[in-house]
Amino acid sequence: MKKKLIPSIILTITSITAFCQSENPVNVTQKTPDNNEVRLNVASAIIGLPELNYERFITDNMGVGLALSMSLDKPRILIIRNIALPYYRVYFGEKKASGFFIEGNMAIVGQKKAVLGTNANDESYVSGYNSATNFGCGAAVGFKILNRNGVIGEICLGGGRLFGGTLVDGYPRLGICLGKRF
Repeated sequence: MKKKLIPSIILTITSITAFCQSENPVNVTQKTPDNNEVRLNVASAIIGLPELNYERFITDNMGVGLALSMSLDKPRILIIRNIALPYYRVYFGEKKASGFFIEGNMAIVGQKKAVLGTNANDESYVSGYNSATNFGCGAAVGFKILNRNGVIGEICLGGGRLFGGTLVDGYPRLGICLGKRF
């Protein structure tokens, strides 16, 4: 019995250690794929509607994201107050999620318009506000460049149409964005 037990234990330990070896050496670190990106839209910030974007890459040439904008100006100057814009992009570049892209988007747009009145001296004043929240859909095209450190630059142009009783008929989708991929 001892003659069969010792070779069986040695065979078991040898086979366990053989199958437990990892394929990667212990000192080699694996780089995680960069599937997330955060961008700030500089162009929309100049017009008073700063936009922050988050995008998640589904594959090397497709991504989904969310852009959030909030107005800094008074309703008398800028009617669009805020935008929540989920989008889907298809990329045509050689690098992962870069180069020329097309985008389809939907939007929830909050609007507020100042109602002006005039007094006896013909001076105008704000007599109240009209507000509306509407849904819409649109499209955009653009180009994204990426450097080795994960810093990106992007230019996009497009727009969308709002449905229902709106104060404005559409929303802009334009941008010069800077961001970081992680």
